[in-house]
Amino acid sequence: MKAITLRNVPPDLAEALEREKRRRGQSLNRTAIELLKQGLGVGSPRSNGLGRMAGGWSEEDARELERVLAPFGEIDPEMWK
Repeated sequence: MKAITLRNVPPDLAEALEREKRRRGQSLNRTAIELLKQGLGVGSPRSNGLGRMAGGWSEEDARELERVLAPFGEIDPEMWK
């Protein structure tokens, strides 16, 4: 395996990595590798996190959303004069 050295890591990024390392209970190296793999879609498909929401709504939920959003699709002729 190849070793990589990162230089000039901004302090806010270093702090975020340190927090994530503690949250995961892993080494900094393991945390960085997993975050890089996740961000680059290596080993698993890249995801924006929305996939887990797919299929989570019932037909009733979808109809309710459409009903609530419908007024936003209406054009007010007075605003376009």
